Amino acid sequence: MIQKQRHWVPYELKPRDIERRFPRCELLLQRQKSKGFLLRIVTGDEKWIHYDNTIIQSAGNRGAAYKQRHDKVILLHDNARPQVAKPVKTYLETLQCEVLPHPLYSRDIAPSDFHLFRSMTHGLADQRFHSY
Repeated sequence: MIQKQRHWVPYELKPRDIERRFPRCELLLQRQKSKGFLLRIVTGDEKWIHYDNTIIQSAGNRGAAYKQRHDKVILLHDNARPQVAKPVKTYLETLQCEVLPHPLYSRDIAPSDFHLFRSMTHGLADQRFHSY
Protein backbone atom coordinates (compact mmCIF):
# COMPACT_ATOMS: atom_id res chain seq x y z
CA MET A 1 0.00 0.00 0.00
CA ILE A 2 1.15 3.51 -0.76
CA GLN A 3 -0.33 6.83 0.18
CA LYS A 4 -1.72 9.02 -2.61
CA GLN A 5 -3.60 12.23 -1.87
CA ARG A 6 -3.96 11.25 1.81
CA HIS A 7 -5.49 7.85 0.98
CA TRP A 8 -3.88 4.43 1.14
CA VAL A 9 -4.17 2.58 -2.17
CA PRO A 10 -2.71 -0.72 -3.40
CA TYR A 11 0.65 -0.43 -5.10
CA GLU A 12 0.38 -1.05 -8.82
CA LEU A 13 3.33 -2.76 -10.43
CA LYS A 14 4.90 -1.03 -13.40
CA PRO A 15 5.69 -3.20 -16.46
CA ARG A 16 9.41 -3.19 -15.63
CA ASP A 17 8.62 -4.36 -12.06
CA ILE A 18 6.59 -7.25 -13.45
CA GLU A 19 9.46 -8.18 -15.77
CA ARG A 20 11.89 -8.19 -12.82
CA ARG A 21 9.51 -10.07 -10.53
CA PHE A 22 8.70 -12.95 -12.87
CA PRO A 23 12.22 -14.51 -13.01
CA ARG A 24 12.45 -14.55 -9.20
CA CYS A 25 9.09 -16.28 -8.86
CA GLU A 26 10.02 -18.73 -11.60
CA LEU A 27 13.32 -19.52 -9.83
CA LEU A 28 11.49 -20.26 -6.57
CA LEU A 29 9.01 -22.51 -8.36
CA GLN A 30 11.75 -24.46 -10.15
CA ARG A 31 13.66 -24.88 -6.92
CA GLN A 32 10.59 -26.22 -5.13
CA LYS A 33 10.05 -28.77 -7.90
CA SER A 34 13.65 -29.96 -7.76
CA LYS A 35 14.47 -29.76 -4.04
CA GLY A 36 11.19 -29.45 -2.14
CA PHE A 37 12.45 -26.71 0.19
CA LEU A 38 9.23 -25.01 1.33
CA LEU A 39 9.11 -26.66 4.75
CA ARG A 40 12.56 -25.23 5.58
CA ILE A 41 11.62 -21.59 5.03
CA VAL A 42 11.51 -19.21 7.98
CA THR A 43 9.56 -16.04 7.30
CA GLY A 44 7.70 -13.47 9.30
CA ASP A 45 7.01 -9.87 10.02
CA GLU A 46 6.95 -7.64 13.06
CA LYS A 47 4.46 -8.33 15.78
CA TRP A 48 5.51 -7.35 19.27
CA ILE A 49 3.97 -9.44 22.02
CA HIS A 50 5.47 -9.72 25.47
CA TYR A 51 5.38 -13.23 26.86
CA ASP A 52 7.19 -14.19 30.04
CA ASN A 53 7.78 -17.87 30.57
CA THR A 54 10.41 -19.01 33.06
CA ILE A 55 10.53 -22.50 31.52
CA ILE A 56 11.89 -21.05 28.28
CA GLN A 57 14.68 -19.32 30.20
CA SER A 58 15.96 -22.69 31.40
CA ALA A 59 16.34 -23.94 27.82
CA GLY A 60 19.76 -22.31 27.41
CA ASN A 61 21.56 -25.66 27.18
CA ARG A 62 19.83 -26.33 23.85
CA GLY A 63 21.75 -23.52 22.13
CA ALA A 64 24.41 -25.86 20.74
CA ALA A 65 21.79 -28.07 19.12
CA TYR A 66 20.20 -25.01 17.52
CA LYS A 67 23.51 -23.88 16.05
CA GLN A 68 24.02 -27.28 14.47
CA ARG A 69 20.59 -27.10 12.80
CA HIS A 70 20.70 -23.50 11.53
CA ASP A 71 22.07 -24.57 8.16
CA LYS A 72 18.80 -26.40 7.47
CA VAL A 73 16.79 -23.17 7.63
CA ILE A 74 16.18 -20.92 4.63
CA LEU A 75 15.39 -17.28 5.38
CA LEU A 76 12.78 -15.41 3.34
CA HIS A 77 12.30 -11.76 4.13
CA ASP A 78 11.04 -8.83 2.10
CA ASN A 79 13.15 -6.19 0.42
CA ALA A 80 12.69 -3.53 3.10
CA ARG A 81 15.83 -1.48 3.63
CA PRO A 82 16.70 -2.87 7.08
CA GLN A 83 16.75 -6.45 5.71
CA VAL A 84 18.86 -5.64 2.64
CA ALA A 85 21.30 -3.28 4.36
CA LYS A 86 24.96 -4.22 4.00
CA PRO A 87 25.54 -4.96 7.73
CA VAL A 88 22.58 -7.36 7.75
CA LYS A 89 23.75 -9.10 4.58
CA THR A 90 27.26 -9.40 6.01
CA TYR A 91 25.96 -10.85 9.28
CA LEU A 92 23.82 -13.42 7.48
CA GLU A 93 26.86 -14.40 5.40
CA THR A 94 28.89 -14.98 8.58
CA LEU A 95 26.10 -17.28 9.80
CA GLN A 96 26.18 -19.02 6.42
CA CYS A 97 22.43 -18.48 6.31
CA GLU A 98 20.73 -19.04 2.97
CA VAL A 99 18.48 -16.15 1.94
CA LEU A 100 15.95 -16.59 -0.85
CA PRO A 101 15.37 -13.74 -3.28
CA HIS A 102 12.06 -12.05 -2.56
CA PRO A 103 9.88 -11.06 -5.54
CA LEU A 104 9.21 -7.34 -5.79
CA TYR A 105 6.12 -6.07 -3.99
CA SER A 106 4.92 -9.54 -3.17
CA ARG A 107 3.11 -9.63 0.17
CA ASP A 108 1.52 -12.95 -0.70
CA ILE A 109 4.89 -14.69 -0.44
CA ALA A 110 4.84 -14.33 3.37
CA PRO A 111 1.79 -16.17 4.73
CA SER A 112 2.35 -14.60 8.14
CA ASP A 113 1.40 -11.19 6.73
CA PHE A 114 -2.09 -12.35 5.83
CA HIS A 115 -2.89 -15.27 8.10
CA LEU A 116 -1.03 -15.34 11.40
CA PHE A 117 -0.44 -11.65 12.13
CA ARG A 118 -3.77 -10.43 10.78
CA SER A 119 -5.61 -13.01 12.91
CA MET A 120 -3.56 -12.04 15.95
CA THR A 121 -4.20 -8.34 15.38
CA HIS A 122 -7.96 -8.83 15.19
CA GLY A 123 -8.09 -11.37 18.01
CA LEU A 124 -6.00 -9.34 20.43
CA ALA A 125 -7.30 -5.87 19.53
CA ASP A 126 -7.92 -3.66 22.57
CA GLN A 127 -7.17 -6.45 25.03
CA ARG A 128 -4.99 -6.05 28.10
CA PHE A 129 -3.66 -8.97 30.08
CA HIS A 130 -2.74 -8.53 33.72
CA SER A 131 -1.90 -12.10 34.71
CA TYR A 132 -0.10 -15.08 33.25
